[in-house]
Amino acid sequence: MDKLVFDIETKNTFDDVGGRDHLKDLDVSIVCAYSYDQNKYFSFFENELEAFGEMARRSLLVGFSSKRFDALILEKHYAFNISALPHFDILDEIENSLGRRVSLDVLAKANLGDNGGKTASGLDAVRFYREGQLDLLKEYCLQDVKVTKEIFDLIRKQEYLWIPQRNMPQMIKLPIVFTEPKAPPQASLF
Repeated sequence: MDKLVFDIETKNTFDDVGGRDHLKDLDVSIVCAYSYDQNKYFSFFENELEAFGEMARRSLLVGFSSKRFDALILEKHYAFNISALPHFDILDEIENSLGRRVSLDVLAKANLGDNGGKTASGLDAVRFYREGQLDLLKEYCLQDVKVTKEIFDLIRKQEYLWIPQRNMPQMIKLPIVFTEPKAPPQASLF
């Protein structure tokens, strides 16, 4: 089973759709992904979402806050339940162990150094889309996928992440173990 690190950006903001309670009313502008099997990055604009869906159906999805954001927004684009696919959500793992959320940017800087952070924000991504700056939108989304992939690689290699503490200089060494999902049993011909 391939592992597919992914991230989405939206055309609109929570303010545009009436708040966080209307998450599913957000519209996808781009999905970017990294396939471990193909060792390649991909980008899918809104008219190419079917191709992403085909990749996702054959993969373990890996993301950051992807179960409660990305997958829920993508649901309306597919005849299958993308939220039901095998999924490793890094933020869920952190929150389940630590009891609080940590931003991807803070996590990247703590574990990857100063060059590992985000290059813009989700609001910038909406602006890039609205202004027709699709190259900047793609670059931003791909950077988020690269950062998420590097964090996931650290989890697989060392089985922990450094988490900054609030208002303290020390960091917490948070154990996080990734276990490869078992492949579904093959149907027998006999």
